Amino acid sequence: MLTVASDIDVLARFGRALADPIRCRILLVLRQAPAYPADLAEQLGISRTRLSNHLACLRDCGLVVTTPDGRRTRYELADERLGHALDDLRAAVVAVAADKTCPDGDTKGCC
Repeated sequence: MLTVASDIDVLARFGRALADPIRCRILLVLRQAPAYPADLAEQLGISRTRLSNHLACLRDCGLVVTTPDGRRTRYELADERLGHALDDLRAAVVAVAADKTCPDGDTKGCC
């Protein structure tokens, strides 16, 4: 039975998923359209085994779901709003990266 996660749990799961660049790339590809693992592995240039581990993490985080399609399984975002959230996060990161309000950013390379 599925339950609704708390706000903190949702943010923690989203953060865990985004903590790895490959998982970010998977989410961005699935943002465009559902895909099959073999196609994802080829598009991302990674092994199917490695992809499988990342897809399992994304499933455990509740961000992707599977749909059986004959002998194959198709992956897609669990909710279309996740795609909008990814777009919003990308826009926010770009806006923050362009903001040079940190006084030590140029000398320490921290910002």
